[in-house]
Amino acid sequence: MTTTHKTKKHLGLFGVFALATGATLSSGFFLLPSLAAEIAGPAVILAFLIAGLLLIPPMLSKIELGTAMPRSGGAYYFLDRSLGPMVGTIGGLGIWLALLLKTAFALVGMGAYIQLFLPAETAPFVYKFIALGLVIFFAGLNILGAKKTSSIQIILVTLLLTLLAWFLVSGSLYVVPENLANFDGFFDKGAMDIFSAAGLVFISYVGVTKVISVAGEIDNPERNLPLGLFLAIGTAIVVYIIGLFVMVGVDGTSGLIQPANPYDLTIPLTELKNGKEISLIPVSTTAATITNSSVGAYIMAVAAIFAFLSVANAGILSASRYPLAMSKDHLLPKVLCKVDGKGTPVVGIILSASMIACLIFLDIMNIAKLASAFQLLMFALLCLAVVVMRETKLDSYDPGYKAPLYPWLQIIGASACITIIILMGWVPIVFSSGIIVIGVIWYFSYARKRVDRYGAFYHIFERLGRKRFAALDVELREILKEKGLRPHDPFDEIVTKSRVVDAPHSATFEDIVLAASEELSALLPVTATSISTEFLHGTKIGATPVTGGVALPHLRMPDIDQPIMIIARSKEGVVIDVGDAFGGHHKEQSIHAIFFLVSPENDPSQHLRLLAQLAGHVDRESFMAKWLTASTNQQMKEILLREDRFLSLHLEVGSATESLIGLPVSKLRFPEDCLLTLIHRRGHMVVPRGSTVLEEHDQLTIIGDERGIRSLKSQFLLESSEG
Repeated sequence: MTTTHKTKKHLGLFGVFALATGATLSSGFFLLPSLAAEIAGPAVILAFLIAGLLLIPPMLSKIELGTAMPRSGGAYYFLDRSLGPMVGTIGGLGIWLALLLKTAFALVGMGAYIQLFLPAETAPFVYKFIALGLVIFFAGLNILGAKKTSSIQIILVTLLLTLLAWFLVSGSLYVVPENLANFDGFFDKGAMDIFSAAGLVFISYVGVTKVISVAGEIDNPERNLPLGLFLAIGTAIVVYIIGLFVMVGVDGTSGLIQPANPYDLTIPLTELKNGKEISLIPVSTTAATITNSSVGAYIMAVAAIFAFLSVANAGILSASRYPLAMSKDHLLPKVLCKVDGKGTPVVGIILSASMIACLIFLDIMNIAKLASAFQLLMFALLCLAVVVMRETKLDSYDPGYKAPLYPWLQIIGASACITIIILMGWVPIVFSSGIIVIGVIWYFSYARKRVDRYGAFYHIFERLGRKRFAALDVELREILKEKGLRPHDPFDEIVTKSRVVDAPHSATFEDIVLAASEELSALLPVTATSISTEFLHGTKIGATPVTGGVALPHLRMPDIDQPIMIIARSKEGVVIDVGDAFGGHHKEQSIHAIFFLVSPENDPSQHLRLLAQLAGHVDRESFMAKWLTASTNQQMKEILLREDRFLSLHLEVGSATESLIGLPVSKLRFPEDCLLTLIHRRGHMVVPRGSTVLEEHDQLTIIGDERGIRSLKSQFLLESSEG
């Protein structure tokens, strides 16, 4: 039975690297060098370098958007939320088609290498049906879920990189001074042809960003997404440049590998400039020369097959997420947003695989050009999307990575992408224009009446009174909640150092606000009256989240360095008169937990992340029961602390903690990333200092990273105090 469950987070750092690398080192390395060399000659090396550099601005922009909005659908989602649903429709359809074209290109290209293992009389259509069978296989694999898909991808990429390392090292050693004549006439083709070739081979690199389309399934995306992509693009550029140097530099004229089929001829790459036929297996031809036998050709043919398999696998995985994301936003029919119990978009996978099965019967050169052209156009729009999101000044736009050199990087990136499309010729221009027209027609005929939102673009013109999609801010805040805290966010420290107000019987919400404000005024350069007025005003205008028996009044203030929180509990419950964004009011009954958060004014994104973390804790089904039955202030705090990030130790003679009794805090040998934040001693809280001596019956609250806390739990036998 299919449901609309959310996709699950299965992909770690190496999974991101494997998907990005596997989607990149395929046709671009094993097939396109020959096609590009026909255009640029030996300067094909420069064409690949230009294409790699061209990718950097849109890639950095895409990483920023991906860490701010880690949602399946990748570029579509970013374009929709920044530039509006019409551009989102165009981008979603176009990038989906470009991914399908790249995947089809890889499967068609694989036939050139498979022919080395089949009889010479094998008919050309056999290779097409082999590609068709692989489409069906990988569609089935993807239906099993992203976790199994990424596991297969890691194996394929590991084998591929091992064989490529052999090729690059052996080939580099083979390029002796006598071979440098192969680089003669490096610039003979001219700048226009070199840039045209760069546009053709741009498809070689775009796979590195495919993984962003499954950002919603990446664990810890703010770390794993940018780091995985940086590693992947670095690996790709090194492999392409050294690999092209080897292919051009090696004298591959020995003719050890004879064409097995007229469908593909194995003329060495270095002979293209002499008017020979195009080789579609340049890597195997070069490897045969390096080893002086057909063994090298077969080794690299195996590597090519691993590469093509990995791009087919990653291509179907990535492409299937675009119909899913667009359907959720009502831009495509509802059936496409269905996922199974494992969070897998089965319908999207089947549709994408069916499209690839049709595209593999197209001409190989046209596939490459069309895929590159529309990716370039979309990358130009993504650069623009970053500019729009930055200029909205939304506090909830909180990327874990920010692209440098803003806005010049985005301006240069967008301009360069458009220029390359123009240099590629009229066919890519017509194709890109056609997709835009189709997207606009589909949006106005189907999607427009089904959507009620606008992109972040409209926030820029809010002061001019134009349309503003307020729900975008709500959506971004929900994303903050899902992403969680950053490593430097002091949430645990704030909780452990917070003061607790246990409201007396019959206390009103206003009484609790005043009591909390008095506690805060002792820590802030503001009067209690001023603080309470701000909290009550925020509640009146609807700025205080109130739901499920919990209220989160919050402020941002100047002249403070660290966030501060007061925790309040009312066992009998209080009534809050809550306002809304439209000036109305309603009563919220039985509010038992109130968290007063005050943060520095200059860090609004951290303030929102702290609120999101609080909201995540109180949303748990078990929260209220634990909250109302907690017998001490410490127990109330521990409900909010992440179990893997804190430890409560009770110092008792005869227990594993006895060794700590009598030690000054400065002599404690806790792991480096663990911090003793509070000591509870005879009903009072003691702020630990280096000279503070630990006593029997002290209760220590320690926070730190997961590894350090695990070490302390192991050392002290997982003992923790209840009081």
